[in-house]
Amino acid sequence: MSERFPDKKPDRNLRARAREAPERSHGAALPALTARVIAAHGQLLRVCTSAGEELLARSPGRDRPLVCGDYVQCAFDARHEELRIVAIAPRTGALFRSNARGKGELIAANLSLLLVVVAPLPTPDFFIVDRYLAAAQCAGIRAAVLLNKSELAVDAPVDQELCGYARRGNAVLRVSALTSSGLPELRALLDQQTAVLVGQSGVGKSSLLRALLPHAAASVGALLRDDEGRHTTSATRLYALPGGGELIDSPGVRDFAPAIDRLDAPALGFPELAALSAQCRFADCRHLREPDCAVRRAIGEGVSERRYESYRRLRRLYERLQSPQHSSASRRDR
Repeated sequence: MSERFPDKKPDRNLRARAREAPERSHGAALPALTARVIAAHGQLLRVCTSAGEELLARSPGRDRPLVCGDYVQCAFDARHEELRIVAIAPRTGALFRSNARGKGELIAANLSLLLVVVAPLPTPDFFIVDRYLAAAQCAGIRAAVLLNKSELAVDAPVDQELCGYARRGNAVLRVSALTSSGLPELRALLDQQTAVLVGQSGVGKSSLLRALLPHAAASVGALLRDDEGRHTTSATRLYALPGGGELIDSPGVRDFAPAIDRLDAPALGFPELAALSAQCRFADCRHLREPDCAVRRAIGEGVSERRYESYRRLRRLYERLQSPQHSSASRRDR
């Protein structure tokens, strides 16, 4: 899916609609217009009013980034002949990632459900899945794992990992955008939710979106000859779901790092580690080399070896991005 925006000012019709919308919706005495951000591309946003009208609007500035899912107040700027965001409502269920400097960057806001999509091809990177789930856990967002392309053969190690997520309390659905298998269950999961689709490039998030919403302007990529997926989604976009709820489609990724300042320090969003932490000898145990660590004692039993390695990798990243040396380097780069 690709959402395109004009390079300059909104076209004449949109400018006229933006100028008229506040008066239509609120009257001349109340020029502010309440809307929801449904697409963002730099400083230019597409918003949807409570009446269902889509308009283009300008962000209030680079220091106040806006994302899909944000609730905003807009007003028409007569000088520049465009709609501008003048206020942002408090956010809940916000998903952040770390940038190269270790600072948190907002991906989507006001979420109630995060859907991590994997597929038999390209080969799933469950370390990425773990990091998305950790970010959701620490943000208080319910999370599920979707196996798309379920019409393809699923290797035993992949099936084992999916069963592990289910045992730890995550909903796991096997779906196929091609055959429509599992789509009724997915629709039931999405009912009345504000959900975001995330995952590796090429797992078929846009294909799932098109299966759920045939009218969605999704561009669907095909698998390359070397069995690697090529993603085609270039902008995040929010869609209303029939019967209630919303679905946000996001670009595929090669890697993902949750915002470290939003992670729960003792367990970094790994619930099975958090459940064991109270049994560790030290309250500030990092579950690495500390003596009498309940987490390390449980490796291979209550904690899988792969999940523990995933935690170790995230712990190393967490400590590297928090280190004074990294902070100094980040300041020099500004």
